[in-house]
Amino acid sequence: MLSVFCSPSRYTQGKNATGFLGQEMAGLGLGGPALIVAGKSAIRQLTDIWKTTLADAKIEYVVFPFGGECSLAEIERVKTMARQHKAQVIIGSGGGKVLDTARAVANDLALPVVNCPTVASSNAPCSALSVIYTEKGVVQEYRFYRKNPDLVLVDTQVIAHGPPRLLVAGMGHALATWFEANTCVAGHIPNMRGGASTRSASTLSNLCYQTLLADGVEALRAVRNQVVTPALERLVEANTLLSGLGFESSGLAAAHAVHNGLTIAPETHVYFHGEKAAFGLLVQLVLEGQPRSVLNQVLAFATEVGLPITLAEVGLTQISKELLEQIANRATAKGETIHNEPFEVTADIVIDAILAADDLGQCWQKSTRV
Repeated sequence: MLSVFCSPSRYTQGKNATGFLGQEMAGLGLGGPALIVAGKSAIRQLTDIWKTTLADAKIEYVVFPFGGECSLAEIERVKTMARQHKAQVIIGSGGGKVLDTARAVANDLALPVVNCPTVASSNAPCSALSVIYTEKGVVQEYRFYRKNPDLVLVDTQVIAHGPPRLLVAGMGHALATWFEANTCVAGHIPNMRGGASTRSASTLSNLCYQTLLADGVEALRAVRNQVVTPALERLVEANTLLSGLGFESSGLAAAHAVHNGLTIAPETHVYFHGEKAAFGLLVQLVLEGQPRSVLNQVLAFATEVGLPITLAEVGLTQISKELLEQIANRATAKGETIHNEPFEVTADIVIDAILAADDLGQCWQKSTRV
């Protein structure tokens, strides 16, 4: 099996980076017309900056408001608009689902794509795949593309003024990166591109984890104060770039599969991907029989920044046997990444691990209140 490492063509990050969008695009030979697929917050914050930076680069563009879900219907809706305006490049600006949609549209139309995340809530910006949801918010499929984004541009000034909870959700997503990557590397499991992991990918995954532990709390404080600090810059890089390179070039395991299972429950839909992935990681660690020292480190970090460690914290205050079975069945569906674990995983085992992880989280909360 060949080793495969993948990444965006260019990653640009810094305070007020949006003002350099036109310059960065021009430097890569990307011209208009451009279709900007954007969330409401992005449109509100960045409209004036887009006018200036894209005009300076002589790039014509139109803005298309994102409908709220990365679904097949939304992808088709955006494709129709791109064709109408004869778009030559797709720009996604907003959260993970906006960027997933932008990549899907660009791939289907064989166009370059620029990802401009306005929150550091996931590693979606750097990847060559999208998570497709149903209109009701249930994970439907992973869709893989032939290449990673042409440009990822991250404005930390925008992120510093975003909701702190979204930064924390990004930490939850990134928290799972090292553990899932390590499982895949140890088991010689093909990564998301079908190749073996490189030492670079494994090392970056570990750097992601170490950066979270070192800078997560200070970065969260920076966002609460709406300031850009070195800790925030490092943490945003971990949430976005390091986590993105780590998961795609090393692989996913149980944590993301449990997340996908949790999306079966409507009560979890108000919680972010990273929040559910954080609880999924706890389930993975229980499944794998990780030592208590590892569990304690993850529990302590999650508690300090405010990540979920119990079912109640992802909306499941009371969970029936039937719903638990549905979640476990979805998590262990054919082709799910939980089967990258180095042992056979069944729905029954997952049910036990979910309940054990929930109990572990509850006990940890009780012990830290004393």
